[in-house]
Amino acid sequence: MSWLLLVFIVAGAVVLVRIFSSVRKMKGAPDSDWDAKQIEQLRAQGSDPFQPHMVDFFFALPSESACEAIRRQLEFDGFSVDSRAVPDSTEQPFSLHASKSLRISVPDMRDLSRRFGQLASAQGGRYDGWAAGVVRRS
Repeated sequence: MSWLLLVFIVAGAVVLVRIFSSVRKMKGAPDSDWDAKQIEQLRAQGSDPFQPHMVDFFFALPSESACEAIRRQLEFDGFSVDSRAVPDSTEQPFSLHASKSLRISVPDMRDLSRRFGQLASAQGGRYDGWAAGVVRRS
């Protein structure tokens, strides 16, 4: 009976060690999503994420009507929007650019990227991401 108890104790210890090491690996793993990397890159260049940034968002869309549908939604939310034909692209022949002054944070930018991806997909297009310039700490 003592051998059986010893086997259970050793097995339990092995399980605990594996769980502990898995949790440590997950905590140490860098966040690999695009929005977080963009913000990290801006911070590394000296940008102050607590200051508003002029953020540009890019969409590739199949038609003028798709551009107009997204334009209406984004302008309602306070974005400046322009679009143009891209004659070299047969797959997505229209480009839409939206911009707005925002404070950038990983959760907020992830939410916007998710939302914009859904907007573009609903119109048969794609969301191509965002860009922002460096805003120095004051």
